[in-house]
This record gives sequence, C-alpha cells and structure tokens, in this order.
Amino acid sequence: LVPFISMLFLTLLLLFLALFPGAFSCCTKISDEIPKGILRRVERFEIQKADGLCHLEAVILYIEGRKFCVSPRIRKVKKWMKKNKHKIPRRKPRGRKQRRARITKKKEKKQ
Repeated sequence: LVPFISMLFLTLLLLFLALFPGAFSCCTKISDEIPKGILRRVERFEIQKADGLCHLEAVILYIEGRKFCVSPRIRKVKKWMKKNKHKIPRRKPRGRKQRRARITKKKEKKQ
C-alpha cells in the first residue's frame, strides 16, 4: 500500500509541474526602483500577471542569467517596454565582425 501511495503522489506532482510550469518561478517581491542603465543589459523579459498561481503583478527582467522582479508601474520600465514592444532585445555579435575584418585585411596584405 505504501509504494502505491508514493507512486500516486509522485504522479500527481509530475502532472502538476507539467500543467503549471510557472508555479515555482513567480516573483514574490518586486522592486519599486531600478538602477540606472540596467535596462540596457536586459537579455529578455516576461510579464507576470496577478492571476492564477502568481499573486503579484511584475516585470521579470533576465540579466546575465539572473532574474530581477520589478514593478510594472515604474515609469522607466513602462517607457522601455513600450519602446521595445515586448520584443526580446538582442545584442549584435561584435566579435565576429571584427575577426572577419582582420582576416580580410591580412589576405589583402598577402596579395
């Protein structure tokens, strides 16, 4: 009987995690201030609604693999989101262009 109950509990837990993947990634605290220049470093962001499992409205900013929860009412954040229209800002790879330019210059010198 104990193995059956354990298996049932594990199955229900896995089912819950599959149906509600964001259940454990909700912001529980938000910042009402944002440091200067931080929005330039945002890799991606999500909007957390105050419905369902998450009980707090927030903007989740992902910077260098870390997650920051800020208030969606901050004027800077509102303006930034409007400008980016919920797009994920991407950095252009600078290293590749520089390497290609160097290789091209070396080939020109050899000829």
